Amino acid sequence: MLSIIVAFPKIEDALKIKKLLNKNGYETVYTFNNATQVIELANSLESGVVLCGYKLADMVYVELYGYLPKNFTMMLVASPAILDRCFESDIICVAMPLKLNVLISSLENAIAIQRRKYKKNKPKERTAEQQKVIDEAKALLMSEHNMSENDAHRYIQKISMDSGNSLSETAEINLLLKKIMI
Repeated sequence: MLSIIVAFPKIEDALKIKKLLNKNGYETVYTFNNATQVIELANSLESGVVLCGYKLADMVYVELYGYLPKNFTMMLVASPAILDRCFESDIICVAMPLKLNVLISSLENAIAIQRRKYKKNKPKERTAEQQKVIDEAKALLMSEHNMSENDAHRYIQKISMDSGNSLSETAEINLLLKKIMI
């Protein structure tokens, strides 16, 4: 689900924008006045748009942009002078004073970009057979090496990343090696 995070130095400003967005049909809107909370929430969400001012309580927009997960798009609301210095091509810029129709159309644009980006980066679904192999490999690691399910999964995941194989391929190799060693 696509979420919208609104962050401005004055929480009252963020709440006013949230109210405008709610009136225009946007329901999943969070408000903050500092970047740390934005980053923390963004890391726990699937995808979304961060609509923010130039400078928050703890960092400026470009620093926040650097910390955002790739599944988020940024919209910067600032004066034209500040926007002239915005060199990040992925940031959608909206000039102050803010007009509702410009805000909504820019947000729609950001959401469209975000949806295209998210579809492109979405991992492929595993087949039931692939999941079964992964589960068997985890069960083997859990019984043979007294690992928790989470530790077994992370172990297979690490081997997978190190080798460049998919998780299911790594699990299958792990099972085959075990059968050979028996």
